[in-house]
Amino acid sequence: MDIVFSLIINGLATGMLLFLLAAGLSLIFGLMDVLNFAHGALFLWGAYAGVWVYTLTDHFLLGILAAVAAGAVLGALLERFIILPVYGNHTQQILITLGAMLVLGELVKVFWGPNQIMAQPPKYLLGSWGIGDFVVIKYRLFIIFIGLVVLIALLLLLNRTKIGLIVRAGVMNKEMVQALGINIRNVFLFVFILGASMAGLSGILLGPYSGVIHSGIGLEYGILAFIVVVIGGMGSIVGSVLASVLVGLAGSFAAYYIPEISVGVNMLLMLLILMFKPSGLVGDREVT
Repeated sequence: MDIVFSLIINGLATGMLLFLLAAGLSLIFGLMDVLNFAHGALFLWGAYAGVWVYTLTDHFLLGILAAVAAGAVLGALLERFIILPVYGNHTQQILITLGAMLVLGELVKVFWGPNQIMAQPPKYLLGSWGIGDFVVIKYRLFIIFIGLVVLIALLLLLNRTKIGLIVRAGVMNKEMVQALGINIRNVFLFVFILGASMAGLSGILLGPYSGVIHSGIGLEYGILAFIVVVIGGMGSIVGSVLASVLVGLAGSFAAYYIPEISVGVNMLLMLLILMFKPSGLVGDREVT
């Protein structure tokens, strides 16, 4: 049971990291109908910028702020100069954002070099707690806590605030929202920056979780984020968290019990779910 408990905690921590990345991607698609394959690059830059500031200052909170800021700034630039000209054209969106992903991935090597960078949890999150016969690693619980806080805040934003109401209305009918005198472009920019900030946050949290970061994590986790969004249902925040937890747990248990299939378990999971529910776990384009 202690092994199962440990695998569950590992799976939930991985799932919450994926949720922070995938929820922003899902939100961007839900409102803006944008397939942003450069989302993984925002995650990558958040990881590098956050770990760099954290290493320089020895303050993890400053590292988190730097990661969120890096994601937000790059997200705003990406939306303004890369995404804006290709609104409404999925083929061009895929091509241009893939190109942006490659460029941003190479720029990371220019600023921080091609080698891996080590990252450790802050001192107050090192070690573990003993709960009976179970051992719980502090940093993994911290990731789960952050993921739950962001989930609650995001749901409250979408369901209890004016901007959330505008976002939800914009998903249903952009033209009507604009006819009411609301600048839908500003709403688009806000949503894109919000999603990019969450990607940056996920990036800095990954560093101490995995112990190292490298230039390939943007593509690796970007693909996982798209798998989560497809499984959960395009545009659904609730679907994203359910799919993230499912993917995290599946990966955790597969890696321990059947390591031969651990690499492809996410694709297999996506295939099985889409066979029975093509729109994903929670519908299609439903920002809830």
